Amino acid sequence: MNAQLDYIDQPAAQMVSGPGAVPGPARLVAAEQWTPGSSDGLLLAVDAEPEQRFAGAELIAIDFPAFTDGRGLSLAVLLRTRLGFRGELRAVGDIRADMLHYLYRCGFDSFSMSGEGSPVDADGVTKTTAFDALAPYSDCYQASVRQPRPAYRRVERCIAQELSSPSF
Repeated sequence: MNAQLDYIDQPAAQMVSGPGAVPGPARLVAAEQWTPGSSDGLLLAVDAEPEQRFAGAELIAIDFPAFTDGRGLSLAVLLRTRLGFRGELRAVGDIRADMLHYLYRCGFDSFSMSGEGSPVDADGVTKTTAFDALAPYSDCYQASVRQPRPAYRRVERCIAQELSSPSF
């Protein structure tokens, strides 16, 4: 698997509209304040209902309130499959290294971590643990946003060859 997730070294609190936020795709605004055609990114809660107008956003960040809350993963799949969202999809909030594989499979492009789950230590040195979370898996059986065909549909089998040369 050629997985790629980008780490965003900016806490979500700094990206949300406020005194420290910069205009443009790095700034995130709530769905109620966001308008199509805006250069701001869109910040969604995990319980947000996907709307067709979201498909025009350059950046959608989904805020995971807890590590154990998987609704953000489902929301990402809905945005990619039902709405056809093609922009950047970013995971923010309580993101841990264990989730990176699932974030990738559900269609996320980037993530922002803080605290104990951060892949960057206090000295600014990148730890390898978060990025290595993607490495152990070379393939998956189930279909996903990244690979819509399940494994049994991707495997080429030579049934005709097996039938023509039986092994006794």
